[in-house]
Amino acid sequence: MKGILGFEYGIVQAPLGPDISGPELVAAVANAGGIGLLRCPDWECPDYLRELIRKTKTLTEKPFGIGVVLAFPHDLNIKTILEEKVAVLQLYWGDCSQELVDDAHFAGVKVIPQVGNVEEARKAVAVGVDAIIVQGHEAGGHVIGKDGLFSLLPRVVDLVGERDIPVIAAGGIVDGRGYVAALSLGAQGVCLGTRFVATHESYAHPIYKRKLIEYEKTEYTDVFGRARWPGAPQRVLETPFFDDWRSLPAHENEVNQPIIGRSTIHGVEKEIRRFSGTVPNMTTTGDLESMAMYAGQSVGLIKEILPAGEVVKSLVEEAQALILQKFNNATTT
Repeated sequence: MKGILGFEYGIVQAPLGPDISGPELVAAVANAGGIGLLRCPDWECPDYLRELIRKTKTLTEKPFGIGVVLAFPHDLNIKTILEEKVAVLQLYWGDCSQELVDDAHFAGVKVIPQVGNVEEARKAVAVGVDAIIVQGHEAGGHVIGKDGLFSLLPRVVDLVGERDIPVIAAGGIVDGRGYVAALSLGAQGVCLGTRFVATHESYAHPIYKRKLIEYEKTEYTDVFGRARWPGAPQRVLETPFFDDWRSLPAHENEVNQPIIGRSTIHGVEKEIRRFSGTVPNMTTTGDLESMAMYAGQSVGLIKEILPAGEVVKSLVEEAQALILQKFNNATTT
């Protein structure tokens, strides 16, 4: 399997919010040859962010990246990321400007926006990004587009054409079969979120991880986080709590809801209100069953919690075996 952007493999571990992809997970993915992405806090905290990056560097000598949601305050955080010369700056939900790309390139940092439609991809190509993640509607967490991955992906591949901009597929990919399917549509890499939540090194609460094994259905909704992040629908596990509240009236949001738990997120103590959209991490206490649990449509294919390095290794080995068996047979029959 070919690597991309100087990494051994074209396997990206998505930046899992708010802090589920911490230094341990990112380092494990990096050490296995993949592209691990930290998740930048959704508030300005350059000193903390510098510590987070430096802690990750103590756990791996391999390059890694960090994801920033542009819908939240980020100028000081991005300045710190560029000063620390993290290998990859992944951007989402906002304008990937020419100035930002130029600043990153000047610092030696590669820029990878995640897009949910062809128009966003066209803008990204125009400003000279280094790669593009194409997110299909199947993806877990916050979903920016309406198109399924297999209709959107080849259109972006065609748009990129002969340019040296790898296209990375995201949404519903959890194993070697999904990896090969994405490659056959022109992608050069894949980005996985849910599969990496369900790893030993992820900072998700054990109950959240267990639910990813137990449940098989997801739903695209806007029930969670309406006040904090308006207009940002999400795909969640169909838990009993979600089934009870899936028809939450449009005028309702988390602001006036009861506090159902507490978490320490990126070093900050936070109260969790019902419908806030904050997934439970290792520190979370309270009514975890009533919290958001993001997952992609292929969650039913995830059968066990694995080491992150094994996830990377299995993806590569399964994909290689599939290509050899299926495609070589197809050409000789």
